[in-house]
Amino acid sequence: MTMIQEGYPVFKGLQKPLEFMGIRGRFLTLAAAAIGMSFVGFIGFSIALGKLAGFIAMLVMAVIGLVTIYVKQRGGLHNKRRAKGIYVYKNLRRNS
Repeated sequence: MTMIQEGYPVFKGLQKPLEFMGIRGRFLTLAAAAIGMSFVGFIGFSIALGKLAGFIAMLVMAVIGLVTIYVKQRGGLHNKRRAKGIYVYKNLRRNS
């Protein structure tokens, strides 16, 4: 008895983490928001000061947003508290 498989092959790499152009997971939404805000900034600055000022403002806002995302991304996908100081733990082992 032979089984004939019909249909298309399924991509087996679905368990890989989501990444697009070096930006991982939840940071993709922040990247889209940064690019969107830079576009809105372009419109605002171009109306107020001119097209060149709008273009420069757009570039600056996009770069600041993306650099912020890359810096946050290096810390990991989840927020971590990093308390500074020296902590001494006493009585970790019980004396029997």
